Amino acid sequence: MKNSKAKGRIKRSIRIRAKIAGSKDRPRLCVFRSSRYIYAQIIDDVSGKTLVAASEKELNIKKGEKIKKIEKAKLVGQLLVKKAVKAKVAAVVFDRNGYKYHGRVKSLAEGVREGGLKF
Repeated sequence: MKNSKAKGRIKRSIRIRAKIAGSKDRPRLCVFRSSRYIYAQIIDDVSGKTLVAASEKELNIKKGEKIKKIEKAKLVGQLLVKKAVKAKVAAVVFDRNGYKYHGRVKSLAEGVREGGLKF
């Protein structure tokens, strides 16, 4: 990695992952944000499988419709909760993946909480 900002995020991510892990009872909710989209997935670290995943690409937004990235992140969180309910997931451990709990990451977490998933 050339970018020191990206290196710092990876270091923080590794440090966070050393402290938290998802189990079958409480899987890990991992967030990834690029400059364009935001992705979230619920992972069972014991079996190493992704139980549920959601991204901004899955949202049904019309082409001309203007929605801010923070609002899209909240919608992704709500979409993830709908899928998690079908997969019978009630509680998760939140993994912010080295990002600050701010902006889109915070908005996604609030959307998940509003949907009824426990942190």
